[in-house]
Amino acid sequence: MLMAERRHHVALWTTEARRRLCRRMTTLGMARCRVLLDVPDRLVVAPTDLRSIDPYMAEEIMEGRFALAGKLLEAGDISPFLMQLPSRAFADRLHSFAFLRHMRAIRTPQARTRARNLVSSWMNLHNRKISGIAWEPQVATERMIAFLCHSPVVLQGAESGFYRRFMKSLAVHRRYLSKVAGCLGDSETRLRIHIALAMASLAIPSTDKAIRREGHKLDRELERQILADGGHASRNPRAALELLLDLLPLRQTYINLGQDVPGKLIPTIDRIFPALRFFRHQDGDLALFNGASATPATELMSVLRYDETGGKPFKALPHSQYHRLTAGETTLLIDAGKPTSPELSRSAHAGCLSFEMSAGRNRFIVNAGAPKFSGRDFRLLSRSTAAHSTATLGETSSARILTSSFLGPMMMDGLETVEARRWDDAYGNDWVKASHDGYLKNFGYIHQREIGLAAKGNKIKGHDHFFMPEGAGGKAGRSVPGTLRFHVHPAILLQRLQADTIRMAAPDGETWLFSVPGQTVAIEEDVFFADVSGIRGSHQLVIEFSLPDTCDLRWMLKQQV
Repeated sequence: MLMAERRHHVALWTTEARRRLCRRMTTLGMARCRVLLDVPDRLVVAPTDLRSIDPYMAEEIMEGRFALAGKLLEAGDISPFLMQLPSRAFADRLHSFAFLRHMRAIRTPQARTRARNLVSSWMNLHNRKISGIAWEPQVATERMIAFLCHSPVVLQGAESGFYRRFMKSLAVHRRYLSKVAGCLGDSETRLRIHIALAMASLAIPSTDKAIRREGHKLDRELERQILADGGHASRNPRAALELLLDLLPLRQTYINLGQDVPGKLIPTIDRIFPALRFFRHQDGDLALFNGASATPATELMSVLRYDETGGKPFKALPHSQYHRLTAGETTLLIDAGKPTSPELSRSAHAGCLSFEMSAGRNRFIVNAGAPKFSGRDFRLLSRSTAAHSTATLGETSSARILTSSFLGPMMMDGLETVEARRWDDAYGNDWVKASHDGYLKNFGYIHQREIGLAAKGNKIKGHDHFFMPEGAGGKAGRSVPGTLRFHVHPAILLQRLQADTIRMAAPDGETWLFSVPGQTVAIEEDVFFADVSGIRGSHQLVIEFSLPDTCDLRWMLKQQV
C-alpha cells in the first residue's frame, strides 16, 4: 500500500515537472516569435459581459483608488502597476482587468481615457516580458476576455498608435494561450482558455477554418470537463455559474455573426442550467461545497434569465455525486462524493457527507464555504472537515490536503470509497444513506450518515453511525474522540431550550428546533467564510462523543409552527 502511494506521488511530481517545463519553454518561445506575430488591424465584435457593474467602483477607479480582493490601493495619479501591491489575490484581480466592466457605468470621454491609460500602462510594463503573476494562465485568460468584451470602452476615441499596440497585445495573448493550454492538466483554467480562444477567433478577423478549429477544441474540452449531469468535474457548484457567464455570451456571438455554433456548446449549456438550479437554496443562493463562495445575486439572476430548460431541479446529480431532498419549502443538499482526480482536487474540500438545509427563504444549516480572498491559512481551514456540517474523528479531516508548493494543495490520502443509496419509505419520506472510508486507515472506522426528509417538509431525521468493517480489528478497543458539527448561517438566532435542544430562528420568523436526544449540544463560536461582505462570525452546534462508547448519534430538525 505504501509503495503504491509512493509511486502515485512520484507520478504526480513527474507530470507536474513536465508541465512546468512545457510552460517555461512556451514562455521562451513566445519571446522569440513575437516579431513574427500576425497583428490584426481591427476587431469584428465585442462579446457581451454578463457580470454585474458597479458605478461606485468606477468612480473609485477614476479617483485612483482600487478596491480589489478585499484590499484597497490608493494609487492617485500613479499607475497601480508601478506600485507594491497589497496581496497576491489583489495582483491577480488587477492584472486580470476584470474591473474594466465597471467603467461602462460612466459613459464619458474621461472614463474612456482613464481605462485606456491603465491598459497602456500595463502594456508598457508587461507586453514585452511574458513572466510573473501578470502572465499566469488564469490571469492572462481573464485579461484577454476583458480586453475583448470591453474593447469599446478602451478603443473609442483612441489614437491609431494605441489601437495598433492594443491589437498586438491581443495577438500576443492569443498565441500565448494557444500554446500554454497544452501544458496544463485538467482544470477550469484550461477550459476557460479554450472559451477565450474561441471568443478571440470570432472577435478578431479569422478564417472560417480557424474559427472551426477553435470551436472543435472547445467542444473537446467541454466534453472532458462537463459531466453528463451538467456539473463541472471539480464538483464546485459555483463553477457552473462562472462558466455560464462566459459560455452564454460566446454562444450569442456565434449566432450574431452567423457562424456555426460548435456542436457541443448549446447541449452543454442546456445541461449546466439544471445543475445550477440543483444547487440553489430556498433563498436563491448556491450551496457551499468544494470551493463555492458567496454568489452575487445579480450575477446569478443575469444567467438564469437565459435558462430555457425549465422544470424542477433534479433529485440527484449522479456523476457529480450530490443528492437533493425537497419537500414543501424545505431543501437539503448532501455531498456524497469525492474528487474526480488529484489535479481537480486542488480546490476540493474534505466535506464528504456534509449537508446544507434551507427552509422558507432562509438557510439554516450550512458549510463554512470558501473565502473569496484570503491568505493560505484561511483557505486551508475552510477546506478541512471541521468547516463542514458533518462528523470528524480525532480532530482530523477525512482527507489530507498537501501543503506542497510544487504540486499545489491537492487532496490526497483519505477517501477511497464513497457509497450512497436513495429511497422513499412507505409514508412518502425521502431518504439518503451514504458512507465513506476516510477515517478507516487512521482509526479503523467507517462513517455512515442517514438523512430523511418528511413528505410535508416539516421534519428532518438524521443518524450518524460509525462501525469497524471486517479486517479492521487491529484498531478495536482504541478510544477515538469524535465531534459532530452543524454550522449555522450567521442570520439565524440560536436559543437553548434544553441540554439537547436548540431553537433556531430566522429573521422572518421561520423557526426550527434542533435536538440530539441523550446528548449535550454546545453552541460555539464559528467563522462563516462565504459572506458577500467577507469573513464573518457565526455559530455552530457541536456534539462531542467518543468511540467505541458512542457509535450512534440520532438527531432531528423539526419545524416549529
